[in-house]
Amino acid sequence: MSAEMTTSSIPVPESTVSQTAQNAMHRTMRKQRAQDFIFHKVTMTFALSVLLVLLGIIASLILGAWPAFKEFGPSFITTVEWDPVNDKYGALIAIVGTLATSGIALLIAFPVSFGIALFLTEICPPWLRRPMGTAVELLAGVPSIIYGMWGLFVFAPLFGDYVQPLLKHTLGHIPIIGQLFSGPTMGIGILTAGLILAVMIIPFISSVMRDVFEIVPAVLKESAYGLGCTRWEVVRKIVLPYTKSGVVGGVMLGLGRALGETMAVTFVIGNANSLSWSLFSAGNSIASTLANEFAEAETPLHVSSLYALALILFVITFIVLSAAKLMLAGMSRKEGVK
Repeated sequence: MSAEMTTSSIPVPESTVSQTAQNAMHRTMRKQRAQDFIFHKVTMTFALSVLLVLLGIIASLILGAWPAFKEFGPSFITTVEWDPVNDKYGALIAIVGTLATSGIALLIAFPVSFGIALFLTEICPPWLRRPMGTAVELLAGVPSIIYGMWGLFVFAPLFGDYVQPLLKHTLGHIPIIGQLFSGPTMGIGILTAGLILAVMIIPFISSVMRDVFEIVPAVLKESAYGLGCTRWEVVRKIVLPYTKSGVVGGVMLGLGRALGETMAVTFVIGNANSLSWSLFSAGNSIASTLANEFAEAETPLHVSSLYALALILFVITFIVLSAAKLMLAGMSRKEGVK
């Protein structure tokens, strides 16, 4: 008993305690450094994998499109003819159809989306805000083929019977722009495809705009209201300048969706290799051409021409996104000057 008491009462040197604590601290630091190293390498691998996939897509498109550009040269972009029977191809019809339908969609979708986002964030009663916002988000989840079927079997007949004749007898008589609303009213065509695309991208643009409008500090808006600003002045002078990057991002997201949309456009654009000033006429887009012909392409030159169309679509999307970035950078520089 006395021996045990004597042993337990022996003091432990402070140097031994501090050494043990330092060893534990060093082990913890080594473990943390190892975790940080692994975390850094894993996240860097994820980021580089996206870049590698992008480079792989670009390389495959260039390799696939090279025979077509070698055969037709730069005139492939400006040639109207698309004749698989004689193995003669040009991309102008598909390019014009893609740009026309996307432009129409954006012209319609942007103001509507802006109004939806503004109503949900600034005007809508609190009890209606959540269900209406949920309904808008649900529209974004509808598959594109559903939009295409609805456009072909429901919207196109009504549009051809009522709206197109009205546009033809009103806007069709105006000089210059009247050419855009001339020709037979079939219900399908460039204008119909643009309208269906507008319906598809409105949920995307409005959802992004609503989210960025909600992050505006309430004190900024309350201060503006306190100075006597109207609701529109608050939106124009406070909300939009504060959220311009998010607004442009939402618009670019919608435009990117419109440029690459396939099934919905294929249903309602008419799929005709013809070029006309009339928006009522049938046409083609790059995505619809790829969807219609890729599985049936037989000759190597036909396949290569389709790859060339895909590469052109990629370049168009890249140019649009780069223009948006440059526009935002210019706006930021102007603010800095002020």
